[in-house]
Amino acid sequence: MSQSSAANAFLRLVIRDLRLAFRRRGDLANPLLFFVIIISLFPLAIGPDPNQLQRLAPGIILVAALLATLLSLDNLFRSDFDDGSLEQLLLAPQPLPVLVAAKILAHWLVTGLPLICISPLLAIGLNFPFDALPTLLASLALGTPVLSLVGAIGVALTVGLKRGGMLLSLLVLPLYVPVLIFSASAIDAAVSGLVANAQLYILGAFLALALSLAPIAAAAALRISVD
Repeated sequence: MSQSSAANAFLRLVIRDLRLAFRRRGDLANPLLFFVIIISLFPLAIGPDPNQLQRLAPGIILVAALLATLLSLDNLFRSDFDDGSLEQLLLAPQPLPVLVAAKILAHWLVTGLPLICISPLLAIGLNFPFDALPTLLASLALGTPVLSLVGAIGVALTVGLKRGGMLLSLLVLPLYVPVLIFSASAIDAAVSGLVANAQLYILGAFLALALSLAPIAAAAALRISVD
């Protein structure tokens, strides 16, 4: 199997999944609306004190992004499993980890990327300092792909179950904790005027590790679930 054939299959699958996502606009908008609603409700719950909002803003934004990503994960392989196209992917001549990576990329483009784009506006509403916005965006840019990559393994393990949502949460949430910790630490350091390079480097290492291993693990899990 040539590299050009695998790259062509990767690109075609990404485009296919993006087209399907934009046809199901309700499913596409749900994570983003959930993200906006969660962040918008916090000032109503804890009060309008700007100092308190600024102190809690990193945790609010990161937890909302984590939950919004988790909300959309079940759709990663579910529609393909229901219509039988997942079995066609398993039988395709291209390497399955490459095809899985294409589906994860498409998922991040329709879920993680919109969250990153809208997060500065919501952060300003929480009295988040402008100087720390680049660190916030960097943390989300490094963290949200890890959430999609790690979550894909859990989805692949539970795709054959009728009610796998709760099991998926139990499998995935503990693995999300390190990303949440280092992302929050980086943002807190930036808000305090400190350098957050160390935390961002660790998030980058998480991303590199997830990019290397998650597609292979998810592909193996898919074969187990479908068989």
